[in-house]
Amino acid sequence: MTEHGGTKEEGIRLDVPRPLPASGRALLWDGALWLALAGAGGWAYWSSLHPSVVLDLVLPLLVLAVAIPGSRRWPNAAVFAGNALCAVGLADDSNPANAYALALAALTYLMGVRTQVGRAPLLVLTSCLAVDLALCAVLGRGAVWWFYAVTVLPVALLVPWLVGRYLQARRALVSGGWRLARTLEEQQRFVAEQARLRERNRIAADMHDSLGHVLSLIALRAGALELSPTLGDQDRDDVAELRKAVSEAVDHLRETVTVLRDGPDDTGVKDSSVESVEELLARATASGIAVDLVREGGSPSFSPLVEHAVYRVVQESLTNATKHAPGSAVHVRIAHEDGRTEVDVTNSAPPAGPLPGLVPGNRGLAGLRERVGALGGVLRAEPFEQGFRVSAVMPDRVGGTRTDRARQSPPEAEPESTRRMGDARRKVRLRFVVAFVAPAALALTVLPSAGYLAYQLATCVLHPTDYAAIQVGQERAQFARLLPLQSYPYPSDSVLAVPRPPGTKCEFYRSNGNLLDQVDMYRLCFTGDRLTAKDVLPDGPEDF
Repeated sequence: MTEHGGTKEEGIRLDVPRPLPASGRALLWDGALWLALAGAGGWAYWSSLHPSVVLDLVLPLLVLAVAIPGSRRWPNAAVFAGNALCAVGLADDSNPANAYALALAALTYLMGVRTQVGRAPLLVLTSCLAVDLALCAVLGRGAVWWFYAVTVLPVALLVPWLVGRYLQARRALVSGGWRLARTLEEQQRFVAEQARLRERNRIAADMHDSLGHVLSLIALRAGALELSPTLGDQDRDDVAELRKAVSEAVDHLRETVTVLRDGPDDTGVKDSSVESVEELLARATASGIAVDLVREGGSPSFSPLVEHAVYRVVQESLTNATKHAPGSAVHVRIAHEDGRTEVDVTNSAPPAGPLPGLVPGNRGLAGLRERVGALGGVLRAEPFEQGFRVSAVMPDRVGGTRTDRARQSPPEAEPESTRRMGDARRKVRLRFVVAFVAPAALALTVLPSAGYLAYQLATCVLHPTDYAAIQVGQERAQFARLLPLQSYPYPSDSVLAVPRPPGTKCEFYRSNGNLLDQVDMYRLCFTGDRLTAKDVLPDGPEDF
């Protein structure tokens, strides 16, 4: 006992960490997303030339702190908030791009995951794009802003939403398929169990008809022997006790069969003790079924339960052939060898072709498999040469433990639900390849070129302070440490058209590292290794 009156085991249980509630996990995910987007916003703030603390850092982070958790309940409003942050970038006179396009993409992805198919998401996306284009028109922005508004922002709005919709549909497909599979398997188990119970019902009736009949004959002969004048008094008493014991055994058997049977046998199956397999086939032939019988190995003496099982295999196979392949020829083979009885019933393909649709029923094979398995045998049912084949192998005498018989049973086939779920997963993978992998492969062929271009633009930036430190008349070696790795290789025609000092060789450098900025160009002209002139050349919107 602990000092607080609890048991030692209770104290140990209190130390076991408990799983985090769903609300706690959601808070952690939202916090991680906010930190990632805030990091991108902070990086953009520190890399900007003239940042505004309120507009570029504080206000966007507050908006994201509300929009990210709010997207769980109001995903459409969260997308509007993310688009508003991008609209602030469009209102900037120096650069249309800002890091919060990533936030817009994340919020549209969450909208795709968390909303159902309908007009609302499409209306939200269309409205956001219309607001962005209208803002560019009202402010009279240049080509760079329009390029950003019709390329980057639509991609941030549409592509993540499509990805979210795909993932939501995939989850719905998988979860719905599993629910349907569980329902179907439960129904199949119920039907199979009903078939097994009905077959056990028949087995109970067989026990009553065969074993009860034999015991009744024993009791009858014991009663006749009791009246024999050749017996002594002691022998007569023993025979009387024997007759009484047999009579009680018959009563116990009748009671046991009554308990085993869960209701009247309304299957309409005719008892095999009334007719033989030959008589059954004769009736089938008289009904117009083309059937022939071949017996091999003679006619050994075997258990009545096995005899009845042979009858039931032939009877059920004839019933299925009539139901599923009307007009087909049926071949029955019964062979006895080495203490085993083999029954093989095959039917050819129906002359008119397979029946359209699904034929109801087919529960008899499940019960027949239970009957044959209970006798220590094995039943197989499978297509055979465009027709169907039912074969059973049973011992002539019932014996062996149930475990031994179970070992002889064939393994169960793969459930239909598992096979269908595998097909559904393969289709989803194929759609994933078509929807994502193919565009990704195309993007991989473009991204290296775009990355190389970005590298060239980023390594030819001469900062304004370094440009101011360079003086005309200096040797190149005096300020070489201030120059970037390379000069700008793509000056516009308007920049190249500006007159240069005669006999000089000029190099061009960007004044800003932002790739989408309309930046001024720095021109340095050299005579040999001496700087002869330096100029600031504007690069206007018409050059884009």
